[in-house]
Amino acid sequence: MSRATTHTLGAIAARFELELRGGDPALAIDGVDTLVKAGPTRIGFLANPRYRVQLADATAAAIVLRSKDAEACPRACLIATDPYVAFAKIATLFERMPASTPGVHASAVVAPGARVAASASIGPLCVIEDDAVVEDGALLGPHCTIGRGCVVGAQSRLVASVTLVQDVRLGKRVLIHPGAVLGADGFGIAFEKDHWIKVPQLGGVVIGDDCEIGANTTIDRGALGDTVLEDDVRLDNQIQIAHNVRIGAHSALAGCAAVAGSATIGRYCLIGGGAGILGHLSLADRVTVTAMSLVTHSIREPGEYSSGTPIQPNRLWRRNAARFKHLDEIARRVSAANKEPES
Repeated sequence: MSRATTHTLGAIAARFELELRGGDPALAIDGVDTLVKAGPTRIGFLANPRYRVQLADATAAAIVLRSKDAEACPRACLIATDPYVAFAKIATLFERMPASTPGVHASAVVAPGARVAASASIGPLCVIEDDAVVEDGALLGPHCTIGRGCVVGAQSRLVASVTLVQDVRLGKRVLIHPGAVLGADGFGIAFEKDHWIKVPQLGGVVIGDDCEIGANTTIDRGALGDTVLEDDVRLDNQIQIAHNVRIGAHSALAGCAAVAGSATIGRYCLIGGGAGILGHLSLADRVTVTAMSLVTHSIREPGEYSSGTPIQPNRLWRRNAARFKHLDEIARRVSAANKEPES
């Protein structure tokens, strides 16, 4: 068994430019944890003020927090402008990445017309088709399929069972989690008299540098032109991105969100879990859509937007739902009453 990775408290503070108040700089730190669970050899963090009451019982070696919270902390402090960001950076020191060995596993199938860099790692039972390219340092976990015309950018990592169907181009350092499918046909159909006709999907998918795509997320290829994720886009698990969608750089979408065809999401946008965006709409830069909202029209100004009815006791919801169909009638009556001259 390999020994756990340790870093001294002082070295961590220096590396991430944090102010260390109290504590032994030579103390060995072997991990990170929550404020409640972090023990005497681990670092905890306080980012949300609602957990400030937990400081009194903390046993961590040190706690990452803002300067204003330091007086209430009985442990050593690592002062940060943004404790959550600082904690995320510290946590990378203890991340256990799987070892990779350059080369192609004996069970993998690589077509003669594919190009695989010598420094790439191709895992068991992978399939790489003709005209596909796997660049320097890329890692393909078991059961990945790289279709015709696809490119896996340098240092990208496909964890396991990832499928790039056709004409998918990944930038550098892209991380894709198990079960994701990129480049499947978009949902294009035309109705003629009494049956559907499939509309050929002729485009591809372009993923920028440093993107992350969650487990079982699907990104459809474009009908005409490409579906595009710009640099540093982050997608959670089980998200649907339809054909010809464009998502601006540094945007993030939480689990089960769905974006319909040809919608455009700006840069630095945040889309909450289960939210939906209808097709052919545009969202400005720095728009936040809260969880379970449905975007039915374009949003031209940055800000936070919500829709839907908050949860409430079923009996009350049923009464209100029965009244919904009368809202227009009530609004007209109120408008008419306001227009009547005073007697």
